[in-house]
Amino acid sequence: MASHEFIGVDVAMDWIDVCYLSNGRHERIKSTKQSLAKFAKAANDAVVVLEASGGYERPLIEALIKAEARFIRVNPRQAREFARATGKLAKTDKVDAAILARMGKALDLVPSPIPDPDRVRLADLVARREDLVAAIQAERNRLGTSRDGWVRREIQRLVASLEDHLDAVEKEIARHIAASGSLLEQARRLRTAPGIGPALVAVILARLPELGRLKAKQIAALAGLAPQACDSGLSRGKRRVWGGRADIRRALYLAGFVASRFDPTLAAFRARLQDSGKPPKLAITACARKLLTIINAMARDATDYASAVS
Repeated sequence: MASHEFIGVDVAMDWIDVCYLSNGRHERIKSTKQSLAKFAKAANDAVVVLEASGGYERPLIEALIKAEARFIRVNPRQAREFARATGKLAKTDKVDAAILARMGKALDLVPSPIPDPDRVRLADLVARREDLVAAIQAERNRLGTSRDGWVRREIQRLVASLEDHLDAVEKEIARHIAASGSLLEQARRLRTAPGIGPALVAVILARLPELGRLKAKQIAALAGLAPQACDSGLSRGKRRVWGGRADIRRALYLAGFVASRFDPTLAAFRARLQDSGKPPKLAITACARKLLTIINAMARDATDYASAVS
């Protein structure tokens, strides 16, 4: 892929900054439907490299998909670390676009798969649910510190309203999954695994579309559950999990905790680790990684949990 043109794109709310690696040319394009469509059509023979930008990148991705142009969506932290590694400490839209183009070529990155519309909508619904859960928790925290009666009643009314909205979103998530043939079967299969309830099923389906397509170590690294070495010379540091998709890591940690209490396979695995001197948190993290490995195999082989562990 390194022989192709790479185009770095820094995405903002109202425009995109573009850098063409072959000649170093920069341009700024307004984020209108027509302008993005024109850019995507012109980029048909190139590979566009952009960052995930909190949703602002979606109109550009939609234009690229419609034009059948290849694109790579990279993690912003990885792009910044690449910039530092190449000596670029300054951060501007123009610099970021150039860095993304260079990163695409230097690392020979693989184009992102075309998003499934059902997963895209599910991701929006899951994000909305997470916003509501955070808002409810914040208001409950305020309720715990408030002493004024009127303020407490106002907070309680707001919490009740937010809970109604949360209930509506959860019902819509269930309806959406039920209406999608591919998502429904995957959801049913995931529910056969211990510790994985409806909330985690939705998160996995929305945020981990690579499930079943990657090897065990790759999917663990993607979810932030792969232990990373910290060695130097004769020094051997502790392995720690970090990076990856934090929301997936948090959800699977809770699932691993529950599964390691009630599922015989994972309970025995956790007991062996703790009996050998491993701290409980490390043992639970290992259970979460093992659970992820199992459900990755389930997705790959289209089998239920019982068959995957037998």
